[in-house]
Amino acid sequence: MRILKRFLSLCLVLLLGIGIGYVANHVLSENGRFEKFTQEIFQSEVCSSSLTLHYTLADPAKQGIKKPPVSLGSIETDPEKLSRICRNYETKLKDFSYSKLSRENQITLDTLLLYFHTRGSLGNNYLLEEILGPSLGIQAQLPVLLAEYSFYSDEDISDYLKLLSSIKPYFQSILDFEQKKSQSGYFMSDTTLDRILSQCSAFIKDPDSNYMQEIFEQKLKSYGKLSKEEQKKLCTYHRKLIREQVIPAYEELMNGLEKLRGTGKSSRGLTYFPGGRIYYLYLLKNEIGTYVPVNQIEKRLTTQLMTDCQEISRLLQKNPALISSLTSCSEGIDLTAEQMLQKLPALMKKDFPALKNVSYEIRYVHNSMKKFLSPAFYLTPPADTGNPNIIYLNTSENTNSLELFGTLAHEGFPGHLYQTVSFARTNPSNIRYLVSSGGYVEGWATYVESYAYGYAASLMKNKDAKDAARLAWLNRSANLCIYSLIDIGIHYRGWNQSHTAAFLKAFGITDPSAAGQIYQYIVETPSNYLKYYWGYLNFLDLKTSCQKKIGDSFDLKEFHRQIMETGPVQFPVLKKYMGLDFSQKEGAAKKQLPLISYTDLLSLVTSEKFLKLDKCFCQYFCFLCI
Repeated sequence: MRILKRFLSLCLVLLLGIGIGYVANHVLSENGRFEKFTQEIFQSEVCSSSLTLHYTLADPAKQGIKKPPVSLGSIETDPEKLSRICRNYETKLKDFSYSKLSRENQITLDTLLLYFHTRGSLGNNYLLEEILGPSLGIQAQLPVLLAEYSFYSDEDISDYLKLLSSIKPYFQSILDFEQKKSQSGYFMSDTTLDRILSQCSAFIKDPDSNYMQEIFEQKLKSYGKLSKEEQKKLCTYHRKLIREQVIPAYEELMNGLEKLRGTGKSSRGLTYFPGGRIYYLYLLKNEIGTYVPVNQIEKRLTTQLMTDCQEISRLLQKNPALISSLTSCSEGIDLTAEQMLQKLPALMKKDFPALKNVSYEIRYVHNSMKKFLSPAFYLTPPADTGNPNIIYLNTSENTNSLELFGTLAHEGFPGHLYQTVSFARTNPSNIRYLVSSGGYVEGWATYVESYAYGYAASLMKNKDAKDAARLAWLNRSANLCIYSLIDIGIHYRGWNQSHTAAFLKAFGITDPSAAGQIYQYIVETPSNYLKYYWGYLNFLDLKTSCQKKIGDSFDLKEFHRQIMETGPVQFPVLKKYMGLDFSQKEGAAKKQLPLISYTDLLSLVTSEKFLKLDKCFCQYFCFLCI
């Protein structure tokens, strides 16, 4: 997964006083006017918090941005204001002449229009949003984001220390939001509450050996502009802030949450909450960037699951000993994580455009956080520097070498790091760094894993390496597909834990504990698995579509290059521009295809079919009971 370091800008439109004094300037070209407008949005929104600004721009002054008072911001909870601002943005964006904009600006315009239209539809369902969470919640991510706060100047060190004192008011705004959720019947279950409290307790358990202190000392040394005495004084002050500000902030958060114990419902999906099903559809659009009806998503998932299972069956019929070979091949890559990352660029060059002169660093999750953070994640660099690129690995679980190779491809090459740097080198407008699409981002990283397992086979000496690696990928694909179906089952169909356990049993997962853990994780992270797998299927299907359209002239490397250049957008936008690119490049049509207007695009993704309730998809799984 990729931690979005702009987390305090959960939405571009949550700030008070946006006040973009937009006045049409006839001197500017349409492109100039549009770029001026989007830059004004960017400058307003990037200042939503000091952490957001720092992680987006290393040197804001160069872009004429004055730093606001140091703060982590607060949680905005006015749905009417949100809708009003979104409508205002949408109206102003529609005023631009689409045909007079460059291709890059057309992509940005479509992306923003779709984003604001979708975000503005949230309404009173905002109370279903959850900022906290055992794995993906802000209380788990904040320590990592603060620890990785880069020091470019003395002022950055000062700002960082001030941020430690701003955690209390920020957490208080979260508590105010959770209390509002509690009063309205939307508070988390006691099971989830216990998991969050356990995570917080682990972080504050040993103040004297807190990993934020260790990393702070290392960063001061690397900064290289302070004397040993100055470093010592700062470390002493930092330790004091950890004890007197950071840890008390977490304690206050824990105490405040504990007071709300028992006010939430038992662990169950979104469909059991008022507006929950509509909110789930909102998540599919806003978080994943898909506007496909749920029943179509289920059918596509089912088709892929059957396809993968059939291929697994063929591989095992061809070579019954493949299961045994898989065991040895799983540990068949005798390389460190660093060496694997070094190998990947050369292995991927036949399928993906080369990306030269990229620096990166592998770091490891601190012991106190291993239990609660993802197996790996990539931290994106500031837009104006492109560095540092940091991949974190969590060694809490025993990961075999084949899985580690796939993980590093997902986070590094040709995954998140590769995609981020490739897109940045197209010099996109700043606003593109603040508006993204989770389905594109995680879907791409999952899509490239399917290639990585094949690359891994080339590093093994086992004669069955190719088929064994393919089997490993198919197994991963099937698992992600099953979890995605369960996600829909729980949050849209209303499955309880028993339904989920029965479904998993059909696939050989019979351990009640394992089934319970899967159920609980999906309850706490609605639509998360779909970011990865539905996103992957969108790229897979787009490739298939382009191959059929172009035929023998299809160039895989060119296909991937155009995806990188388009950048993270919602899938209707990606398909629109990829379709134009390939038809024009290969001469499939003598005339340029007509541009799809925003009105037409919007009509496609907001049709009533998307809201239509359909029959339970269990009918498609009858073959499992045979």
